[in-house]
Amino acid sequence: MIKPKVAVVTGGAQGIGKAICEAFIEQGVSVCSIDRQDNDDFVGDIADETVLRAFASKVIAEHGAIDYLINNACLSRGGLHTCSYDDFNYVLRVGITAPFLLTQLLMDHFNTPASIVNISSTRHVMSQANTESYTAAKGGISALTHAMAITLAGKARVNSISPGWIDTTHTSFAGADASQHPVGRVGTPADIVHAVMFLCDPKSRFITGQDIVVDGGMTKLMVYHNDCGWTYNPEAKPT
Repeated sequence: MIKPKVAVVTGGAQGIGKAICEAFIEQGVSVCSIDRQDNDDFVGDIADETVLRAFASKVIAEHGAIDYLINNACLSRGGLHTCSYDDFNYVLRVGITAPFLLTQLLMDHFNTPASIVNISSTRHVMSQANTESYTAAKGGISALTHAMAITLAGKARVNSISPGWIDTTHTSFAGADASQHPVGRVGTPADIVHAVMFLCDPKSRFITGQDIVVDGGMTKLMVYHNDCGWTYNPEAKPT
């Protein structure tokens, strides 16, 4: 009997992470997920080293070998105007330190060749005001991606995906929200899932150390005041 492949996903209880887990399950892959939110696998905070080590030990004990690692979990706690020292470092522990440590804990148990996909963001190259904690974490995971791709050469391919605006609330967007995207719509978790599955496919074995931007072309469209239904408003505060 052929053992099913195994995927490890952080932040798998909601949003993009949940969609990734569901897609793997549909393919018959055994999924191990960790999230602070309630889920059917492992509830815990990946910023806590003890929790992360316990999760990795559980994965290894139950499955022995891992085929896919998806480092998805991250969050924001604001930036220069609102983020404390402790909050800033907490975001970095979730967004950079946890992917590093989890990879380190699992790498001797990868089926060769394994595939690691780190979820970054277009915010690693562009920003809104007061988003330094999240932007720094995404910049870090993008750099960590190509470093790990070299270290793990021959053992695992390592790539990242940089989503743009991805709606996880099933909201219908029109007008400027849609038209500022060259493809004419806001993204959905399915758009990221397709990219993850592409990078995990053995047919993509010549791709490593890369970042794939999945943003509907938004970061390529130069938008000025009154372009595409968008009006510059310096008084607006980012959410």
